[in-house]
Amino acid sequence: MDPTKRDKIIFWTATSFIFLFEGLMPALTSQTELAKEGIRHLGYPLYFGNALVVFKVCGTLILMIPKFPKRVKEWAYAGFTFDFIFACISHWAVDGFGFQTIFPLIILAILAVSYSYFHKLNSALKTY
Repeated sequence: MDPTKRDKIIFWTATSFIFLFEGLMPALTSQTELAKEGIRHLGYPLYFGNALVVFKVCGTLILMIPKFPKRVKEWAYAGFTFDFIFACISHWAVDGFGFQTIFPLIILAILAVSYSYFHKLNSALKTY
């Protein structure tokens, strides 16, 4: 298989997972009682959860739509990185160490794959 084709497959797989998990799922479930309780449980006001969903949906669209400028994509990657790190810290502070603490770091690793291959593909195209 052509290395560039393989790189595209890896990039789009990781990026699509982020889109589905961080964009589509929160958009569809953010107003459920379970989601609201999750925000309350961590000590955040409900409006914070709503704002977070808006930024997640916008960020995933920025990552998925190729026409967005690369600099804007960098900001989206940074925003998701902060989101996952602070989710880990929040869960650790409230619930102690457990799966809920580790899970954001797993998603962060998938984001890192997307980010790495984003740069790899752009350097291959010499457009960055």
